[in-house]
Amino acid sequence: MSTNQQKENSKSNNEEEVDLGSLFLIIGKGFSKFFNFIGDTFKGVFHSIILVLIFFRKNSIKIGISIIIGALVGSFFEFKKQDFYGSDLLIKPNFNSTKQLYNTINYYSDLVNQKKIEKLKSTFNIDEGTAKSLISFSIEPILNDKDIIKTYNSFALSVDTTAIKSYSFLDFKESFTDFDYQVHEIKVISSKNDIFKNLEEVIISSIKTNKYFSKIKSLTNENLNRTDLLLRKNLVQADTLSKVYMQVMIDESKRQTNGTNIDLGGNAKTTKELEIFITKQKINSALENVLREKGESSEVVNIISNFQPIGYKIEGITKNSIFQFAFIGSILMILFILMMQLNRYLKNYTK
Repeated sequence: MSTNQQKENSKSNNEEEVDLGSLFLIIGKGFSKFFNFIGDTFKGVFHSIILVLIFFRKNSIKIGISIIIGALVGSFFEFKKQDFYGSDLLIKPNFNSTKQLYNTINYYSDLVNQKKIEKLKSTFNIDEGTAKSLISFSIEPILNDKDIIKTYNSFALSVDTTAIKSYSFLDFKESFTDFDYQVHEIKVISSKNDIFKNLEEVIISSIKTNKYFSKIKSLTNENLNRTDLLLRKNLVQADTLSKVYMQVMIDESKRQTNGTNIDLGGNAKTTKELEIFITKQKINSALENVLREKGESSEVVNIISNFQPIGYKIEGITKNSIFQFAFIGSILMILFILMMQLNRYLKNYTK
């Protein structure tokens, strides 16, 4: 009986050893395949790099000649090319007027693209030469994550807790559009460098004279003025009350000095004085916020930085005709060589 049990135990142990051995063998093969894959990947990348370097070494003369020819052609166009100048206007729209501002700038851009010279002349009150010199109008936001955070905080304070839990910051950030940023940059490009100041007033006036935004501005300023007046009255009353408590405390102190009576309400008076001090701080803080809002809301569009009177020259290697034509020449030559090699390969393949 015991002999049979020993045989069975020995058999089960052997089976377990076989299972463990198979498991380690499978794991070993898995690691081997993984490292072989990594090695083959590096070999493939290295081989591709070598092939590219060989290609450029074999065809360096052809590519070099194409670059020189492209540069010569680009030089001809570069010296004939007219200089362009740019100027930027930084603004901060109020009362949700950003979309209207974008529509206006896009309208000016369409006039330029469609060469509506007469319309440009009448819109900006400029002569024909200046109207023809306009190359483009564009507008884009100054991207600032603080704008997103500030807007989200305002949104969170304006809704209940349940609503804000179902609308995370990431969801809010994804729905944040270019119109929601606070500061925007208007860029004008022209072949003349001294015409930008003439455009600024017209661009800003197109928004400022809008009846809807003017009405919103007027109502907002009325509310702010009313709040400002109320806070100032409350501050005067708090000052008066503080002086009264101070005088009462002085009188109490004099009576205590002249007599031996004990003041049991001293702590209460001190607490009242502290409450008045805290109230005055809150009123002053609210008044500062109102004054800041009045400053920011005094105009439909606040100008942060005006157009420069003399525009800057638009330069850069990517805008240089010599570089552009040299780059195009090299690309065309590389494509031509590759097509020739492909053609030879296809001919040999059919044989």
